[in-house]
Amino acid sequence: MSELNDARELKRRWQRLREEEPNLKAREAASKLGVTEAELAALGCGDTVTRLAGDWGEMLAELGALGRVMAMTRNEEAISERKGRYHPVEIFREQGRPLMGQVLDRGIDLRLFLAHWKSCFAFDDGKRRSLQFFAPDGTAIHKIFLTDESDHDAFAELVARWRSDDQSPAQRVEPRQPSPPERPDDEVDVEELRRAWMSMRDTHEFFRLTRDFGVTRRQALRLAGPELARETSPMSFRHLLHEASRRKLPIMIFVGNPGVIQIHTGPVENIRIVNHWVNVLDADFNLHVREDRIASCWIVRKPTTDGMVTSLELYNESGEQILLMFSKRKPGCEESAEWRELLATL
Repeated sequence: MSELNDARELKRRWQRLREEEPNLKAREAASKLGVTEAELAALGCGDTVTRLAGDWGEMLAELGALGRVMAMTRNEEAISERKGRYHPVEIFREQGRPLMGQVLDRGIDLRLFLAHWKSCFAFDDGKRRSLQFFAPDGTAIHKIFLTDESDHDAFAELVARWRSDDQSPAQRVEPRQPSPPERPDDEVDVEELRRAWMSMRDTHEFFRLTRDFGVTRRQALRLAGPELARETSPMSFRHLLHEASRRKLPIMIFVGNPGVIQIHTGPVENIRIVNHWVNVLDADFNLHVREDRIASCWIVRKPTTDGMVTSLELYNESGEQILLMFSKRKPGCEESAEWRELLATL
């Protein structure tokens, strides 16, 4: 069967599913249909969806013209939604290709890993407009939704400028790569791992530490010892949110996937628990976390030039990171003593 016929059959199946479950989200629909979200997005090409293509770095640099929008980044267990502007945008290139980037608005704070960005679609159904970016395996990695405060004419101009010649309803995706298995603990030089940990001067060095020792992030926490990483109850996450809200303690929440890390900095106010979801429902920041999928929760201490920095880290059953929480901290300043005291009670 040709790709075009495959796409037509998938579209018929999706239409039937939407009739049966009209409130189903695209990610859930893709899972039920055994396809990816990018493949569902492509089905709308020629109708309410436009495939975009080009240099991601140059496209991102133009997003500031959209004005105030809502940025959404998610993984399987957590969704972060933040309102703000895509300005300023910085893109870092290697041999001319966009490799990494960052958005440093007070509202939208992102770290971008552009090697994981494969496709982009603009959605416009007459009610809501958005740009949605996908990984090579078809997983959604970042979405931008226009608001009442956005410049909708600028959106139309951007879509026209970056419109791809290919508006086929078929979308090729690569097989999802499984995570490599953990290295056996007895093959890791644990004492050297701990020494390297204690010699860190910046929290960003932790990624290099795990790479150098060939361990996963959660494995490093397990091997580091309780003075550096201590496991606590998954319920600690909701407790910490409630306490941060009650004390009006400004915090940082990092939610990411291979293509993007989205950072919230500031207070949290309205915490709501609905079924399995822990939610923050504030004016400019929404967070949704599947509490029942938190397999492990850790209090982690990392040395920096400004003293120890303490975080709460959540992981799923596969050992993949769900989110990180820190206290709000300016460079050159120690973290909040109140934050440390709060974590010590968990």
